Amino acid sequence: MFTRKRLTVALGATLLAGSLGFYSFRNDDRFFEIARNLDIYATLFKELNLYYVDELNPNRMVKSSIDAMLKSLDPYTNFFAEDEIEDYMTMTTGRYNGIGALIGSRQGRSIVMMIYEGTPAEKSGLRIGDEIIKIDGVDIKTRREADSDKLLRGQTNTAVKLTVKRFGTNAPIDLTVTRDVVKMTNVPYYGMITNDVGYIDLKDFTGTASREVRNAFTELKGKGMKKLVLDVRENPGGLLNMAIDIANIWLPRDSEIVTTKGKVTEWNKTYTALNPPLDLEIPIVVLTNSRSASAAEIVSGVIQDYDRGVLVGQLTYGKGLVQTTRELSYNTKLKITTAKYYIPSGRCIQAIDYSHRNPDGSVGKIPDSLKTAFKTKAGRTVYDGGGVSPDVPVEAVAPTPIALSLTNKGLIFDYAVKYHHDHPTIKPAREFHLTDADYQEFVTWLKDKEYDYTTQVEKELSTLEASAKKEKSFNQIQDQLKALRTKLSHSKDADLATFKSEIKTLLEQEIVGHYYLQKGMKEASFSTDPEIKAALDLFSDMNRYQSVLKGKP
Repeated sequence: MFTRKRLTVALGATLLAGSLGFYSFRNDDRFFEIARNLDIYATLFKELNLYYVDELNPNRMVKSSIDAMLKSLDPYTNFFAEDEIEDYMTMTTGRYNGIGALIGSRQGRSIVMMIYEGTPAEKSGLRIGDEIIKIDGVDIKTRREADSDKLLRGQTNTAVKLTVKRFGTNAPIDLTVTRDVVKMTNVPYYGMITNDVGYIDLKDFTGTASREVRNAFTELKGKGMKKLVLDVRENPGGLLNMAIDIANIWLPRDSEIVTTKGKVTEWNKTYTALNPPLDLEIPIVVLTNSRSASAAEIVSGVIQDYDRGVLVGQLTYGKGLVQTTRELSYNTKLKITTAKYYIPSGRCIQAIDYSHRNPDGSVGKIPDSLKTAFKTKAGRTVYDGGGVSPDVPVEAVAPTPIALSLTNKGLIFDYAVKYHHDHPTIKPAREFHLTDADYQEFVTWLKDKEYDYTTQVEKELSTLEASAKKEKSFNQIQDQLKALRTKLSHSKDADLATFKSEIKTLLEQEIVGHYYLQKGMKEASFSTDPEIKAALDLFSDMNRYQSVLKGKP
């Protein structure tokens, strides 16, 4: 540890002896309160069951009460009922028995949004954009979305019959898919961005994450990689031991990685790198954003603390809490927050204090005035309490209102389905681009589609009008406001021309995904991704890269 502040607790024999009786009293008192409230709960539930006008579902009611209780603590302490254990196992292992397709709900229809490579869904001929109307003869419009998902899951080597509607085909199509173990990979893509810059997209931290990253890194080095971009954007985290093992890939054995501290002092532990590293020299850029959390923050924070690489992007989420799974009765489980974690500089990056709530029950972020400065191994200043800050910030690009509307209304997706039907093949993902004529075809296709939206300026003008009416000054300025609204009123045709580049990029990436799945979408993004561009710019100027690591960006 570089500058960790150590907390020493001295407890004299006299103080300990004098407090034992008080501790015993407090414990007995606490246990009595627990027993009393549990008795009240059981009595209340009995009365409800006996006298409530309608029949009650005991499992659902108790689950609701448990969920409400845990929600008052933090978002990460969760109860898993017996029928949710499969979901829990999928979350921790990334494996489930099913077909390997992402099904989304669109206006009451179940649409195949993505098919994962090498899965039964891909082998069966199922396509992105297919609407599933029946599963084993059951009309799924009569089922809840969660129930439909369960119908697709089942034991390995069992068959499920899907009836789908496909764009451009009048009659429904029947497909038989043989279920298998589906492994959601932690590294959905890795490859070479340039001749010497490799890229690893790390999206999760389930039980095979370390092996996947090691294998990807080794293979890329074999292809001539001299510099690495590690992408942990949109990574919600996962298993702590996977974060430790992955950081170890680029750090020496015995390096301190993370320390956990909680109420149960016997569980407090400092974790170190246990394995020989794969590489201690290769320049690394780690891409982060506001949805990089937990284990993703450990990896990026540790690389920053040891000055082992440069972080590029946006401030991370700020989840510095550790969860432990406890076995409960009747095959249920409790995932409970048991500790905070501290990375080698000594900082905890937890951004929100759930233990001190506001009177209205809300929680707030730790204010900047309460953040503490720490030092990296080379002496750079870093801060705790608010996520991991990038060394090279790249402003997040917010989508324009028209692009957001086209995406949320599903029109980008729907046009990609049409394009796939009309064009059996396209160029490889990195080479595919829509021509101006192609884009104009899309604009024409939109003519009868509904995708209205409100710009930010229009929203602010509406707020101004509401304030004027409230303050009774509207009559005096309504003519000016009306004229301003007329002037600011957006034109869809104008926006389609003005934001052509952004919309065209979204179309190209979505279309590529229908042919080349997740890997294709990633490769199609390389030329326009602002964080990847920033990483490549940094790698093209290694003097600047080294200056950032020395605290001189």
